[in-house]
Amino acid sequence: MATYDKAIESYKKAVTTAASLAASAMLVRGVVNELVPYEVRDLLFSGLGYLRSRMSSRHTVVIEETEGWTSNQLYDAARTYLATRINTDMQRLRVSRVDEGKSLMFSMEEGEEMADVHAGAEFRWRLVCRDGAGNGVGNGGGNGHGHGHARGGSYRVEVRSFEMSFHRRHKEKAIASYLPHILAEAKKIKDQDRTLKIYMNEGESWFAIDLHHPSTFTTLAMDRKMKRAVMDDLERFVRRKEYYRRIGKAWKRGYLLYGPPGTGKSSLIAAMANYLKFDVYDLELTEVNWNSTLRRLLIGMTNRSILVIEDIDCSLDLQQRADEAQDAGTKSNPSEDKVTLSGLLNFVDGLWSTSGEERIIIFTTNYKERLDPALLRPGRMDMHIHMGYCCPESFRILASNYHSITDHDTYPEIEALITEVMVTPAEVAEVLMRNEDTDVALEGLIQFLNGKKDHAKDDSRQG
Repeated sequence: MATYDKAIESYKKAVTTAASLAASAMLVRGVVNELVPYEVRDLLFSGLGYLRSRMSSRHTVVIEETEGWTSNQLYDAARTYLATRINTDMQRLRVSRVDEGKSLMFSMEEGEEMADVHAGAEFRWRLVCRDGAGNGVGNGGGNGHGHGHARGGSYRVEVRSFEMSFHRRHKEKAIASYLPHILAEAKKIKDQDRTLKIYMNEGESWFAIDLHHPSTFTTLAMDRKMKRAVMDDLERFVRRKEYYRRIGKAWKRGYLLYGPPGTGKSSLIAAMANYLKFDVYDLELTEVNWNSTLRRLLIGMTNRSILVIEDIDCSLDLQQRADEAQDAGTKSNPSEDKVTLSGLLNFVDGLWSTSGEERIIIFTTNYKERLDPALLRPGRMDMHIHMGYCCPESFRILASNYHSITDHDTYPEIEALITEVMVTPAEVAEVLMRNEDTDVALEGLIQFLNGKKDHAKDDSRQG
């Protein structure tokens, strides 16, 4: 019994001592926060943290949100990367959405921790927010990052950072493998999620709008083998950076899309942009009068982009313009030379090719036979893609797109008619959209195709 009483007494003393120490610590912390300037306070706490880290087996990497005036790319990459691995069971989460078409984005709240495993090593992450001071310069000051307010003439900002901790034996893996892995994964995520842009020329500059064209290679009404060939060519192009550098060629690729109107040339361009996640620059060549303007427009393009010149056959009058001027004996100032097709090709071969990389140029035409062979040679137009009339395979893709069906009793009759008449995918799509009832829509297509067949017979008789 005496032993039990002594134990109880010792326990009470221990609890009392712990409570006293805790109260003292809280009192000291409160006094420090109230009386010690925050600069000294930060220095004091950082010193204690340094001593604690020297005695610990764990190392910590601090990733600040900003470096001076610029954003820290590693911080942005870590935030993007961790959002895909965050545990939604955390007690506190940040959630946001920056675009109506985007999904919700989860991120860590201040003080929360999460773990990630890479190559067998565990890395623990924590979001830290602290007050800083600035006068428009320095970390977080005046650059649009963090939250600031004025106090006593100085500018106070909230400085955010990620702290990544790990066992010291994983230090080499963290620096040489894990952080580069985060940068690479974040780039992939952003490439998939970013909103594509389509740029159009106005005067001497580009203006952009969001590109929301839904066309993909899955929904594209196109011959399956040709579609596969285009996709393989695109994939080969984007992964051959070192190859192009080794052979001394500009990292660019040219495509000629030719065929009758309504055969899907614009849809193929949109599908290529969506597949590669490349922005599109739609150059209206007839709006460009001077070589200097053309030069500025081409240099102003970004990497990982597609330059599109539609109906290139309609721009052949540019060459005629130059020939007529030469025949008339006129000589203009070199700085004011009018744009010609040969000038465009020289720019594409030279200046445009060397001022950027990972670029694609696409010419479209309804009449390939009208084009100068110099324009079609390899190195300018590397792949020629014929966009033809609708075939049975294209029809099945369109029926699946517009009515979510893979087969129907009317298919044999429709496919037989499609092989007999010249009908574009755009015409078939327009008929299929006229009615949401699948049976009615397909019967309407049969009537439409029969009408084109009869019309063709009448034309042949008259001919």
